[in-house]
Amino acid sequence: MNAVLLMLGLLLDRLLGEPRRWHPLVGFGHLAAAVEKRLNRDTQPQRQRLLAGVAGWCLLVLPLPLLLWQLPGEHSFYWPLAVLSLWFSVGWRSLREHAIAVADAHRWGGLDAARQAVSRIVSRDTEPMDEPAVSRATIESVLENGSDAIFAPIFWFVLLGPAGAVGYRFANTLDAMWGYRTDRYEWFGKCAARMDDLLNWVPARLTAATYAAAGNWRTALSCWRQQSAACASPNGGVVMCAGAGALQVALGGGAWYHGQWQARPVMGCGDTATLPDVQSAVALVDRSVWIWVAVLVFVQLFF
Repeated sequence: MNAVLLMLGLLLDRLLGEPRRWHPLVGFGHLAAAVEKRLNRDTQPQRQRLLAGVAGWCLLVLPLPLLLWQLPGEHSFYWPLAVLSLWFSVGWRSLREHAIAVADAHRWGGLDAARQAVSRIVSRDTEPMDEPAVSRATIESVLENGSDAIFAPIFWFVLLGPAGAVGYRFANTLDAMWGYRTDRYEWFGKCAARMDDLLNWVPARLTAATYAAAGNWRTALSCWRQQSAACASPNGGVVMCAGAGALQVALGGGAWYHGQWQARPVMGCGDTATLPDVQSAVALVDRSVWIWVAVLVFVQLFF
């Protein structure tokens, strides 16, 4: 049953993409902002801000997944809820559209247009970027968000059904909103950041292995083994190093973030990534999705 529901959810995503209006995650984001404003007080000591962050995370993430968990698989509402939960949780089409938009913007509008397009998907400063920097940023976003926005929701959906997909997406959204090392979020957002790391640990490594299977296997495994430990993110580094190796391009290197230069390790090998490699990265993610679907169908049919 999971294989059928998975394929239906992915089909909805490819046909319709993310809802243009009334997206549940938009409403969740507004709710999360209100909860954070209420609980996160600058005057609180660090311990209280940490506990407030834990309370806020539990309040926002747990109720709906626990409710979905109680719904029996035989219930008439289970199938449509499962498919809708996966559709709302997966961002496959959105990821493809944002990445291809960068390459198209460069083709029709030049480097300035590509910088503007890539600014919609990365947090680094885009004004100083040359064409290789735009290419690297776009491909890194494709590879890392492939894990966060596609494979991790699928993993938790297969493991725990709609409760897993929804719970993961809520937790990942809170990390994106609260998981910063700033004065405001260093303690309040620590729970959100750590839980996101925990929930992504297994999916990230499965994603890295799938990138290797869908690309250059030997190079991907070599880059994963030799380079990922130097990356700041315990999960993003694994995914991007393996993905860069699978594509046989060089990613990483320093970048500007909020006006400050940050040194970053090189990921992958070979020539520096170019904008045509963006399409190769999108194709790698597509092949990886079909590998997951094929494996799940095989397991369900024969085990």
